[in-house]
Amino acid sequence: MAKAGVLTKMSAEIAEIPAAAERLLREKQSLIDQLAQRIEAASPRVIVMCGRGSSGHVGVYLRYLFETKLGLLVSAAAPSVVTAYKGRPDMRDVLFVVISQSGRSPDLIAATKAARALGALTLAIVNDADSPAAAEAELLLPIDAGPERAVAATKSVVASMIAGAQLVAALTQDDALATCLRKLPQRLAQAQNCDWSAWSDGVLGAPAAFVAARGYGFGCVREIALKLTETLRVPALGFSAAELRHGPRAAITSATPVLLLRQNDETGETVDGLLRDLRDAGETVFAAGGTQGTLPWIGDDHPICDPVVMLVPAYRAIEAAARRGGLDPDNPPHLSKVTRTL
Repeated sequence: MAKAGVLTKMSAEIAEIPAAAERLLREKQSLIDQLAQRIEAASPRVIVMCGRGSSGHVGVYLRYLFETKLGLLVSAAAPSVVTAYKGRPDMRDVLFVVISQSGRSPDLIAATKAARALGALTLAIVNDADSPAAAEAELLLPIDAGPERAVAATKSVVASMIAGAQLVAALTQDDALATCLRKLPQRLAQAQNCDWSAWSDGVLGAPAAFVAARGYGFGCVREIALKLTETLRVPALGFSAAELRHGPRAAITSATPVLLLRQNDETGETVDGLLRDLRDAGETVFAAGGTQGTLPWIGDDHPICDPVVMLVPAYRAIEAAARRGGLDPDNPPHLSKVTRTL
């Protein structure tokens, strides 16, 4: 068990997020511009995202960026198609993006190798540039977030999202997005002071919890739900705010806290409406972003960047709640740093 006043590896790595972001933005722009040129030359018609757990949530986040900004269809990879079923799908004109902190998951390595052999242009977004997954890919984008010793990934998740957004900004020559990205280190540092413990303490001991957003925030709420499940040991689900208003709404009660993330774009009205409905029904609901937010927030900026920044107070709140609940956030049970799946 971790004691309430003890600095954990997870809290230390969350604190390193702004510096990791600053280093990535400063040192990798030239490489990202080169990668963008290679991708443009290949003219992919489809993008396939491949990742497990938190890395998979990075892929969900990037899916919205690639589809809205580049107009390219994005699909999630199913590694078992090639590892278990020995399938050989046609991957010509595909950009296959493998995302992994360790780069050592056997199924991701095998899927990347197969994708390249089947005609895809392969890109690895990894923290470990010397990993097997990186070696199998034709293109490499190392995020260089530094060692991550806590089992639950935090700084590598945020850095992977930023790296993907940098690539989209380079591919689209989006000056507004590029400007937002340059401000991220400062905003990530400011977000360290946002105390979301009112939400996370309410999750401790709850029978279940829900997290919802829409669009650019969807991958981030999936990530937060995973951290709640593995770190606080509370079953948690990340939903689209549009979906949560329908069938899943039946499972929400005042005993199942709901966290809503809102970015200032076309999806904001849906999140605002869900917040009003849940409040009117007397449910336990917390919200970040917008004028109706109930949790401390640094103020809205670019809608692509804000959900990533919101991960920082969520991570901090989850880590602190785990310690207060007598749990060890660095070593969740049944979890290892490398997912050994094939």
